[in-house]
Amino acid sequence: MTKSELIEKIAAKNPNLMLRDVERIVNVVLERIIAALAKGDRVEFRGFGAFSVRKRAPRIAKNPRTGDKVKVEERNIAHFKTGKELHEMLNGK
Repeated sequence: MTKSELIEKIAAKNPNLMLRDVERIVNVVLERIIAALAKGDRVEFRGFGAFSVRKRAPRIAKNPRTGDKVKVEERNIAHFKTGKELHEMLNGK
């Protein structure tokens, strides 16, 4: 599902809201999630899952084209862990 599809589905279920208002709401929610992760905070939606930031250690990688070794710096990555309800729904329990 894309962001625009999500906006359309929310707007369809809430005919009292204008499409541009739904778009603003979705954008604000995503901006807040991004801002929290940028600060290193954890974002949790009960039953759905949690977003967090993890550090990936520096390492030596290999360029697949040339075979040369390349130094990859330490970096932060976004991590998502499914909540119990979503996990059970996906795994048929």
